[in-house]
Amino acid sequence: MMIRDYQPGDFQQLFSLWQELDMGGAERGDSPEIISQTIEMGGRLLVVEDPASGELIGSSWLTFDGRRIFLHHFGIKKKYQRKGYGMQLAVESLRVIRQKGYQVKLEVHQDNIAAIRLYEKLGFCSFPGYDIYMIRKPGEIEPDRFV
Repeated sequence: MMIRDYQPGDFQQLFSLWQELDMGGAERGDSPEIISQTIEMGGRLLVVEDPASGELIGSSWLTFDGRRIFLHHFGIKKKYQRKGYGMQLAVESLRVIRQKGYQVKLEVHQDNIAAIRLYEKLGFCSFPGYDIYMIRKPGEIEPDRFV
């Protein structure tokens, strides 16, 4: 397996991977345009590829907001899990993050115990008492309604 940077021709396979792992979709704003935009803003999207078949088996999307790096869409295809690929991808992601020199933040489902263990092993800590609030559809933002 090899870890490399995303290329635009990867999108269909990547999108399928994200859907299989319940990590992404159009409703989350996952599109080739958004990926390009986040890369232009200083982010990276790493993929794990089986060079023999060309199959993408994992991803780690690092986005940058000027203050910190967000690690998301991190996962390995189910049939390849527990073989060390997740750790390899995490280590490479942390290399990129360290090189950039910013804090890193991620979100994980509470029931994803394997991922939580990996993140804790890598030095991530949780912030008990915090919940995440989000408006996913910008068209539903109605600020004038409250004035």
